[in-house]
Amino acid sequence: MLLKDKLLQCSLKGEALLATNFYNFETLSGVLMAARQKSQPLILQLSESSIDYMGLKVAAGLGKCAMEQYGVRAWLHLDHGGSVDMVRRCLDAGFDSVMIDASEKPFAENVRITSEVVKIAARYNVNVEAELGYVAKLGQAQVTGIYTQPDEARRFVEATGINALAVAIGSAHGFYTEPPNLQLELLFEIHRATPCALVLHGSSGIPDEQIRRAIKNGIAKINLATEIKNVFMKSLKKVLVESPEIDLRKVFPRGTASVTELITGKLEVIAG
Repeated sequence: MLLKDKLLQCSLKGEALLATNFYNFETLSGVLMAARQKSQPLILQLSESSIDYMGLKVAAGLGKCAMEQYGVRAWLHLDHGGSVDMVRRCLDAGFDSVMIDASEKPFAENVRITSEVVKIAARYNVNVEAELGYVAKLGQAQVTGIYTQPDEARRFVEATGINALAVAIGSAHGFYTEPPNLQLELLFEIHRATPCALVLHGSSGIPDEQIRRAIKNGIAKINLATEIKNVFMKSLKKVLVESPEIDLRKVFPRGTASVTELITGKLEVIAG
């Protein structure tokens, strides 16, 4: 099943897919082991910085080969694509889904850039995600009260033809400076205003109950990144302090196991 069809199905059923970023083989392996154990599909995401780090061909190949090796139903997605050129490169590399993020541009410019990507992606028959509103990125101020509005979301989706929309409802990328409080009633109104699959960015640190309620109110895709990096590095730092071992093949599995434990818990929350 195409990802755009799966997300639409989730949206109609009040379900969601977990979308996890990966940064190397170890984090990818940890994610896929959890998905295999829980027999659940998920989305594997690559940010531009991860693509720059591994190289596009290696990163995409790693994700696709690992899906097959672990026997997990998964889709490969470009997270926060910053340019049409990057989107084109990922489409040519066989990605199942791409995100163009022009959310910091004026509304009309966001529509223009996103519409261009939708037109290009149509030739590949893949899912296209965009963002509308202010979802603080790493290093940006976590300002409350700047939310996506239902009518604006409807106009944006109608004007662009996107399949999925990341909405600003009180979440932020990275660690939270204060406890998050998702605007769930607003989310429900956005969900009513558009048939587009809705996406929650910045789920790291959001309480499980808010995640469950967000799914019931229309979220079909839940992005997770920061917590994956955090548990992997914390576990790795601990074992490096405790042991003189220099064989990375013996050290890294501890970090991988911590990712598996994290993702297993997240999949349980999403499954309800």
